[in-house]
Amino acid sequence: MVAWTDRPYGHVMKPLKPLRELLLVSSISVALVAGGITTAVAHDRGSEDRVSGKTATAAAEDTHPTHPRGQLVSVDHLRTLSASQIAAELKSDDGGAWDTGAVRYGVDTYRVVYRTVDPSGRPTTASGLVAVPRGGDRHLRTVSFTHGTELFKADVASVSDEVWSQAPALTYASAGFAAVLPDYLGLGLGPGPHPWMDVPSETTASLDMLRAAHSLAPAIGRHLRPDVFATGFSQGASAALGLARALQDDADPRFRLRAVAPVSGAYAFRDAALPSLLAGETDPKAGVIYTALTLVAFNRLHHVYDDPAEVFRKPYARTIESLLDGTHPGSEVVAGTPATVDGLLTRPGRALLARPTGGLAEALRQTDGVCADWTPQVPIRLYYAAGDEQAVTANSEHCHATFRAHGVHAPLTALGTPTYAGSRHLGSHQAGTAAVVRWFGSLG
Repeated sequence: MVAWTDRPYGHVMKPLKPLRELLLVSSISVALVAGGITTAVAHDRGSEDRVSGKTATAAAEDTHPTHPRGQLVSVDHLRTLSASQIAAELKSDDGGAWDTGAVRYGVDTYRVVYRTVDPSGRPTTASGLVAVPRGGDRHLRTVSFTHGTELFKADVASVSDEVWSQAPALTYASAGFAAVLPDYLGLGLGPGPHPWMDVPSETTASLDMLRAAHSLAPAIGRHLRPDVFATGFSQGASAALGLARALQDDADPRFRLRAVAPVSGAYAFRDAALPSLLAGETDPKAGVIYTALTLVAFNRLHHVYDDPAEVFRKPYARTIESLLDGTHPGSEVVAGTPATVDGLLTRPGRALLARPTGGLAEALRQTDGVCADWTPQVPIRLYYAAGDEQAVTANSEHCHATFRAHGVHAPLTALGTPTYAGSRHLGSHQAGTAAVVRWFGSLG
């Protein structure tokens, strides 16, 4: 379905600062006057500050009446890496080495906090990571990469120092692109819960992240060319299609969609993703967590149920909503949920997922519209791995057929059977990143 939330069950996470500390420590590195950058971006005082240096203003919603979307709130320089250091880091991942064939340049990375809007259009802030090459052309093409499902606020590229989180930024930037990675709403330093799989807010957060990166570029001696290449993994595959649709519709004249390359997405919830969960065709524990996310996250925006007890069995009805609020690491979510979907759902809950109605049906129309509601006019490829245990291949096949019915050539591009820590789904992210950076590079 979508990306496994805390890596495979046995994965040992690198230690992170407590989330409370992440949100309270102030480290404002760029002065902002009238919406402009007035000082040079400051560097960290050491690698330890990469995770702990945060901006206090990012922990609260901005309610200023003007609130220009994409305006920078803060910028922190995180790391400077040589090409050899990048190659060594990509090879060091405990789950399996990342491809280093595209590494050409060193990279600088920056955490940005920027203004955007929540799903209701109210002003808020979000965070993300920008990575740029050290050398090469100063006028850069941009890759927007949108990540897979993360349960914990700190497990995203702007905050986490795990190779898994950093690898896409390092891969694309070291190949000569500006890499722009939004955290989405409610993750990283964004306030409130994350509206999981809400394509409209993923789109606004991603577009406003591009705007923030465009504003940052001159202060770090770069210029972003109009060309934007959109890619994403799992949850981020749908987000990439949402952003691509907006860019093609001229959402911002500064940007021009160049190509689209989603990897292992859940493009067909009603027809593929949910049936595979209910039929036990996915990894059992991942299926439980995605089922819970579907009901809890969609209920926050679409009124799927009145009381959790309507759809969740005891004792999970009392705990599941708070467990999925972004403050609990994936290990806690794994421990706090049952082993099977049937152990999680009541009969009415299972029936609702089998035959969606009301608010759930409304949410699924939005989610499944990423392939059905537009006609791409740029090169597009749909990447997938055979035997994916989370995003079953029927998702990609459904999207491919939908585009073909619109007269769009969106070839299904097989990645073979890659694995990362034993997972085909996560392996498709590694293999997909290597394939996509080569394809984007070939498009000129």
